[in-house]
Amino acid sequence: MTTRPGSFNHDFSQRVVLHTADAEWLPSPMAGVERRMLDRIGGEVARATSIVRYAPGSRFSRHVHGGGEEYLVLEGVFSDEHGDNPPGTYVRNPPGSGHSPYSEGGCTIFVKLWQFAEGDTQALRVDTCAAQWQEGFVPGHRILPLHEHGGVRTRLSRSAPGTVFMEHVHERGEEILVLEGSLHDEDGDYPALTWLRLPAGSRHTPRAGDSGALLYVKEGHMGVEWLGLPDGRMQP
Repeated sequence: MTTRPGSFNHDFSQRVVLHTADAEWLPSPMAGVERRMLDRIGGEVARATSIVRYAPGSRFSRHVHGGGEEYLVLEGVFSDEHGDNPPGTYVRNPPGSGHSPYSEGGCTIFVKLWQFAEGDTQALRVDTCAAQWQEGFVPGHRILPLHEHGGVRTRLSRSAPGTVFMEHVHERGEEILVLEGSLHDEDGDYPALTWLRLPAGSRHTPRAGDSGALLYVKEGHMGVEWLGLPDGRMQP
């Protein structure tokens, strides 16, 4: 039976921490495609952040992303008519783009829908496994910039074991998905696959765990006016 989603974690003034490995998989409208919802505003057409899992051989019917789609492939190979996307592939499909996604062997992806700001029309595909990393903010830290528009910045962050960052404030908020290792700060411990959403004005002093940390990081996007949500086709 398909569960119709509703709004979830939609108050962006609140700090949210989800250990996604423990979250329930919910069915989507397409057989074999399930999702763990992180935040959501709307029903099947929604401003949403989710982890989506495709069973081997499953596919989603062709749909248009009226508000754009951003995803990072976590496991397996995610495919569509434009090609195959192995683990570590970061993709941005701008508003108005469409595709018919599927996975022959099964896959898991981190997905953000309807989160493109006005004028953000860049299509992007990054093989993060082959890309050139840069020196980061402190010794032992490296970054891989993925996208920037209107003060919203997305990157991967890799820290050596025990790397400590100075206390800092996120004036316009920060979102983190721990991909590998663990992250810690004065408010808690965040093992792999923990998702954090820190509201505007948040302050913390993070450090990497004993095995280091690989993170997806987006910052500067709290309070951004996203494109509206007109009636449209369902999206995973």
